[in-house]
Amino acid sequence: MSFLKDILGLSASDIAVDLGTANTLVSVRGHGIQLVEPSVVAIEQDSGRVLAVGVEAKRMIGRTPSSISAIRPLRDGVIADFNVTEAMLRYFINKVRDRKFLWQSKPRVVVCIPSGVTEVEKRAVFEATMTAGARQAYLIEEPMAAAIGAGLPIQEPTGSMVVDIGGGTTEVAVVSLGGIVASESSRTAGDEFDEAIINYVKRTYNVAIGERTAEELKIEIGSAWPLEEEIDVEIRGLDLATGIPRPVIMESEEIRDALEGPILDIINAVKRTLERTPPELASDLMEFGIVLTGGGALLRGLDDRLRYETSMPVHVSETALTNVVMGSAHALEEIDVLKKVLQGTR
Repeated sequence: MSFLKDILGLSASDIAVDLGTANTLVSVRGHGIQLVEPSVVAIEQDSGRVLAVGVEAKRMIGRTPSSISAIRPLRDGVIADFNVTEAMLRYFINKVRDRKFLWQSKPRVVVCIPSGVTEVEKRAVFEATMTAGARQAYLIEEPMAAAIGAGLPIQEPTGSMVVDIGGGTTEVAVVSLGGIVASESSRTAGDEFDEAIINYVKRTYNVAIGERTAEELKIEIGSAWPLEEEIDVEIRGLDLATGIPRPVIMESEEIRDALEGPILDIINAVKRTLERTPPELASDLMEFGIVLTGGGALLRGLDDRLRYETSMPVHVSETALTNVVMGSAHALEEIDVLKKVLQGTR
């Protein structure tokens, strides 16, 4: 039966998972990206029963009765709730698996992890993946997956630098000859951007806003560098003095000020990584520059700000949102060649 599946090409049901704090992306071998959904699970408090996963669960955030919780099972890129993460992974894997053939074997699954996680955290991801239905599980560090997905020459004896800004972590790495030479993992990323905006609005206007409104502000008028034409937008929040909703006009300059702290954290992580980079590779970086990837890389003007702070060329990847999952999928396709960048097999 295994021989027949190999002939028909049906053993290629392998799956790559970008298990992000904010969103999970799943790519199926031979079919590309099949799923992009929020990493959110809605559960019933008393029974622990999973009620919704992904898009449906995200709609429930801030809108559920006390008997239901809509939660993110990952925090800062690592598992905060093992059982809920396992349920979410199982749901996503089953959703993308090809059900045309009842005898189809369990898939091999590669999952991305932040470069700074502990062995215990790695084991938690590995075990959750196996429990969710994988035949074999592989782990790959996010900056390496991002570099592969961005098309950087990771196998060449030249230095390449990638800055992957996700929802929970920012991964900075210099790669060469198939390995990470210098790296920095910071738990300042997209979620911290949102939190900074929430705190700014509360501090400045005494108005409370939710995560969704903060994210919309970040996307619509957020920036890391002065805009050619500054813009504003009206939002609605809860006045903390009166308890009554009221509108607030937010300007792009304000959001830029609110984001300054997290942006500086990312800049400093890049600088610390550059300080640990061997001189021979540093010269390559001056020539080829820094590649930004991940959802946070799409913040307006972030490339200009980094270019100013480092005096180096900075480029935003055209496929910033999908580089990690596509790099993971590529590693799975060429598993023998890239086995040294994969971890935790069984």
